[in-house]
Amino acid sequence: MGFNWLKRYMPRSLYTRAALILALPVITIQLVVSVVFIQRHFEGVTRQLTTGTVLEIARIVDTANAQPDAASALAAASDLAAALVIDVRLPVRPILGDTRVFYDWSSQTFIPFIRERLPGVTGFDLSDLRRVRLTVTTRNGVMEIAFWRGRVSASNPHQLLVLMVFVSVVMTVIAAIYLRNQLRPIKRLAEAAEAFGRGRTLPYRPAGATEVRSAGSAFLDMRNRIERQTQSRTMMLSSVSHDLRTPLTRIRLGLSMLDPTPETGALQDDVVEMEAMIARFLDFARLEALDDPVPTPPGQLVNDLVDRFRRGGQRLDTGRVAPTGDVLLRPQAITRALENLAANAFRHGQTVRLSVQAGDRAVIFRVEDDGPGIAESDRAEALKPFSRLDTARNQDRGGGVGLGLAIAEDIARQHGGSLRLGRSDSLRGLRADLILAR
Repeated sequence: MGFNWLKRYMPRSLYTRAALILALPVITIQLVVSVVFIQRHFEGVTRQLTTGTVLEIARIVDTANAQPDAASALAAASDLAAALVIDVRLPVRPILGDTRVFYDWSSQTFIPFIRERLPGVTGFDLSDLRRVRLTVTTRNGVMEIAFWRGRVSASNPHQLLVLMVFVSVVMTVIAAIYLRNQLRPIKRLAEAAEAFGRGRTLPYRPAGATEVRSAGSAFLDMRNRIERQTQSRTMMLSSVSHDLRTPLTRIRLGLSMLDPTPETGALQDDVVEMEAMIARFLDFARLEALDDPVPTPPGQLVNDLVDRFRRGGQRLDTGRVAPTGDVLLRPQAITRALENLAANAFRHGQTVRLSVQAGDRAVIFRVEDDGPGIAESDRAEALKPFSRLDTARNQDRGGGVGLGLAIAEDIARQHGGSLRLGRSDSLRGLRADLILAR
């Protein structure tokens, strides 16, 4: 099992984990110093100081007890107390109980110590943190004894703890700011990598520690290589399509000058299908040349696409269009993906429905049809470029080249989402969910 149970309670972000690594040793040191140093050291110092003070107080009490009356006892005790820098009064009302503030820790040590070694003590008054007042019973009445607090305990022991905590907090804040600055280049690298995965190129310059700079430089090299490779693919396919369109145009012109026959009509249909294939190749090759992301209402995209298909003579039904507000996406790219999905659905079914719904983390465009659908075992293969499933879909009803689903999936990935295929519950055909991250 190990420490797997601890992972459920650990923070997720790198900054929080690093801050926790920074704070835990500081807190541990605080506890160790508080328990070991303050408790043991100050208790030892307090006992040593109190021992000498108790002997002086006991001498004063013995002197007062040796006198015949209260007046002579006060005079004799005052002379001795003056030499010891101690104030005495006799007789006084006794102090009953112990009066002290709650954070006066050292008094918890010297009060029991004095009571143990000086019988007759009735109580202590420590309301003034700078002085100690106590009353003790003598033969000539109750005597009050007062002296400076420093004679029984180290002065202001709580100041050490306050100073220690204050300095630790200040240094922790400084370290946290420094840590945030060190982690900022990692966050910028992650943002640049995530944006590139969604088809956007953010300006990025390696910064930070040596290891982070190395990772940033490696990312820039990788991004440049991918961009060069994509540009080369686009140029190659564009050149091929241009070269193919020239002979196709000559063939179309030659066929148009021939007498209309069933054979020439079939050849002209083949030319139209080949031109459509070339257009699909170009669409697939130019996926990186997408429009920039802008705040767009998804429901408006659905309504515009429905109107476009209706103007082309195809009825595209509208399903549930949930209000989503504006979402940051590429409207032209999403429209192209939905057109491919809808055209693919019309190729294999009679009824096609388009709907959109949104959550806090994703927007889902759904295209459903009443066609034969795709078997679950063939859905992964159907998403591959140039894949054509003879058993799953009827290819006699159109001239697809197996790029419609691949183009839609590529656009979804460049939006940080995915394309999922399933079975429609209402139309019983294929259901294609274009999932886009918000």
